[in-house]
Amino acid sequence: MITLLFLILFVPHVLFSTIQVAVILPQDLALRIGSSLTATCTVSSELGLHASTLYWTLNGKRLESSSYGVVSSNVLSVTLHRLNGSQQQSGDNLVCHGGDGHILAGSCLYVGMPPEKPVNLTCWSRNTKDLSCKWTPGGHGETFIQTKYTLKYKLRWYGKEKECDDYTTGQQLYSCYIPRDLALFTPYEIWVEAANQLGSATSDIITLDILDVVTTDPPDNVLVSRVGELEDQLTVRWANPLALKDFLFQAKYQIRYRLEDSTEWKVVDDVGNQTSCRLAGLRAGTVYFVQVRCNPVGIYGSRKAGIWSDWSHPTAASTPISERLQSGSCDPKSSEQNSTLRRELKQFFGWVRKHAYGCSGMSIKLYDQWRVWLQKSHKPRNQVDSTRR
Repeated sequence: MITLLFLILFVPHVLFSTIQVAVILPQDLALRIGSSLTATCTVSSELGLHASTLYWTLNGKRLESSSYGVVSSNVLSVTLHRLNGSQQQSGDNLVCHGGDGHILAGSCLYVGMPPEKPVNLTCWSRNTKDLSCKWTPGGHGETFIQTKYTLKYKLRWYGKEKECDDYTTGQQLYSCYIPRDLALFTPYEIWVEAANQLGSATSDIITLDILDVVTTDPPDNVLVSRVGELEDQLTVRWANPLALKDFLFQAKYQIRYRLEDSTEWKVVDDVGNQTSCRLAGLRAGTVYFVQVRCNPVGIYGSRKAGIWSDWSHPTAASTPISERLQSGSCDPKSSEQNSTLRRELKQFFGWVRKHAYGCSGMSIKLYDQWRVWLQKSHKPRNQVDSTRR
């Protein structure tokens, strides 16, 4: 008795819920931008609705009745010309409504463009442990519909084709991260495939060895300190990247520095493989921010140029205040002598640049000797001049 009652109550509901009140054709159509479309909404005769009482909306906006056509008593059509790209990548919503506003049926329209060949594919490995690749969509980039990008890679001469799983998407910039299981001393072939409902495209294949695209962490323990009382110098020291301590390579370093109240950096790019450098020609009594970065060149004999690391966190230090600034001397003779000495100093550095390299010990030593002589010569020179008079 209970079973019979259940069937009497439940079955009519099931039968009613499976009745299709209306259908839109075509369903979930993909079209190129600029295309035209005619869709129809067919209502079930059981509803007793006449086609002339129905209306259409696209993304919630009611379409003009001039675009409708009554095909039969229960079929209403709509024609859309020169379609624009979809307003959302999940598709535009084309909906058929009853006269009272109820939704009778819906369909998704995917209006866009097929993808073009992805470009600017570049890859790098952090400390040989992983591989990251980035690229940009081809052409103008915007397809207006959901487009899937797949990074694929394989060993050049053997091995199974694999796909990258960890994707990041930004404004017209895509990247993928491969965290492990990479072979060294063997080249990889890497490419990107783009696909959507309107077509597909494949990037050019790049070939690389992990050892040729290694970058590393910024240098550790960057310290900036004064050079005694020399008011126009600072010494910068740092440590080799720990992650590469077991690798055979020769690092190159760059330094950049700026004034505290400036956004303009000055780069010293001839530091070589040293882990210290003297900055000269600075302003006295001024705070400077300094950063260092590393390029791991020639890992295990690689002949590629290497990839620069990120810059280290800024380290600040100030130069000593000049004694002449502290005394506030307005002696015109002193100013004249100072101008002459600065001109001579400029000439000296011109000679050093021709005969020394970057932050070499020779240039620092000679400059120290010059500065000591410069500072000690002021007073004795004045005394000799006064004696001669």
